[in-house]
Parts: sequence; C-alpha cells; structure tokens
Amino acid sequence: MEFNHISVMLNECIDALNIKPNGTYMDGTLGGGGHSSIIASKLNERGTLVCFDLDTEAIEFAKTRVKSTGNLIFAHQNFKNFLSVLQENNITGLDGILVDLGVSSYQIDNPERGFSYMQDGPLNMCMDKSASLNAEFVVNEYTEQKLTEIFFKYGEEKFSRSIARGIVNARKINPIKTTLQLVDIIEKNIPTKARFANGHPAKRIFQAIRIEVNGELSNLKEFLFDCVRKGLNKGGRLAVITFHSLEDKIVKDAFKELSTDCLCDKKLPVCICHHQAEIKLINKKPILPSQQELQSNSRSHSAKLRIIEKL
Repeated sequence: MEFNHISVMLNECIDALNIKPNGTYMDGTLGGGGHSSIIASKLNERGTLVCFDLDTEAIEFAKTRVKSTGNLIFAHQNFKNFLSVLQENNITGLDGILVDLGVSSYQIDNPERGFSYMQDGPLNMCMDKSASLNAEFVVNEYTEQKLTEIFFKYGEEKFSRSIARGIVNARKINPIKTTLQLVDIIEKNIPTKARFANGHPAKRIFQAIRIEVNGELSNLKEFLFDCVRKGLNKGGRLAVITFHSLEDKIVKDAFKELSTDCLCDKKLPVCICHHQAEIKLINKKPILPSQQELQSNSRSHSAKLRIIEKL
C-alpha cells in the first residue's frame, strides 16, 4: 500500500520551530516524513535532524523521502525515550522539537493495521508492529470493568458500560477478531437515537482502545517537562499538535505550569515555592487549521498547535 499522508499545519509547524540552518532538531513523530522533509531541507552540513517513529514501515519510507545536506538520524523508538537517543548520538541540546500526536493516514487507511472502523481488518491498532499488547487482547481479555474504565477515560463515551457489557457477552460466544465485528457490537449497544449523534458510533471506542494499546497518554507530561528541562537549548522551541481533548489538556496544563512564576496557593500572602517560569508561550491560544486546510484535509479538523520557547 502506498504511504500517503498529508502533514497537518505544515507551514505553521515549520514557522513555529524558527529553524536555524546549523541547528539541531527533533521530529518525534516521523509518520510520512512531511514535516521532517521541510525541516531537513532547511539545514546545512552542520545541521542535524533526529526522527523518531514506532513504525518501521514509516522509517523505511521516510529514508527515501527525507533528504538533507545535514546529519539525519532515524530512531525506531518512542519519542518519549528521546533523551537516551540523544545521549547515544552525543547530542547535548536541541534547538527545536516537533511532536504530532495524531495517527498517520497510512496507518488508518491500511485495514491490516486495524485502526479503521470503516474497513474490515484484524483487531490490532499497534503503532509498533512488534508490540506485545494489541487491540484483540484488550477486547477479548480485559474485564468488563476495565473496558468500561478505558472507554470512559480515553474515549469519553457515555455509553461505556453498555458497550463493555455487549463486548463481554459477544466474546463468550465467539472471540472478537476483526474491526467490523467490533463496530457491529458497539452499534448494537448504543441507543438508536444517539447512535450517529456525534459522528461514527465507533469513533470514541476505537480512540480509547488505540490509546490503551499504545500508551499514548502515559508519561506525556513527563516528556514535555524533559523537553524543556533536559532537551531544549535556551531559546529552543517546542511545538505540539494534539487531536483530542485529553492530550490537549495535558499539554495545555504542562505549558501553563512551566510558564508560571509562582505556583503557590493563591490564598498565601507571599510566594514560598520560589518557582520561576522556564518557558514563554508563543501562542496563548492554540493555533487551528486554516479554512483552506480544513477543506482539503478532513483529518485536520480537531488539530490544535501549541508552541513554547525555553527561557
């Protein structure tokens, strides 16, 4: 299958990084290489770009697409492990970090990867194909209570309990193996009037399972703090694209804490925490896709871009 992916807010991200030709940059989510290609093209022979992805297919494709006169490093790693990769490559600081927290179009469109609720395929949803935990295990082995919890927490699905009960009852008869089997169960356990009230009825459940399988929210806050305190050089930029409210809240709250001088209880008459702001917010409100992009790339609809600079 051809690796097609339209990079979200491409120009806005490149502008956000304020790229220096001899700088050192990191793309935490390589995907189809759209963002990385532009970053790499702006570097000279003293510049460096480190590209991370959990998907080996994405990395192999990007190696043919991303070209630069500078130094290119490709890491088959979770971007949250970036510090060890920098250390292995004797990189002491970064001038810019970009992280696009969305799923690549290639993964969604390839039914064999199991991310799509529109096409039939095996229940997988692993960004890293070598991962041991997959969607089939979650759906067939998690307890009703645990399924309810992840559907409500990660999918914000108000019919979490009835859907979880429907899954457990269905798997008693036969194991749930494919995406459309799961979609059918989800639809049957949502009241008819509410079924298509907020888009496809399976969207939130698939999102929740995907987050669980790939640990997408785990250690995200710690990663953001590491970027600022251990990764970025002074004046370096961090740009993060989020696609749903849960991850955006983590990013927003982390940036708020890092950009605030005092974190004391407002009831205290004087500051006793002595905390000082470590970053400045480049945009206080998230940057949203333009109307033109919304029309040409439907998957950009929920995207939000937040940018900070290290003081």
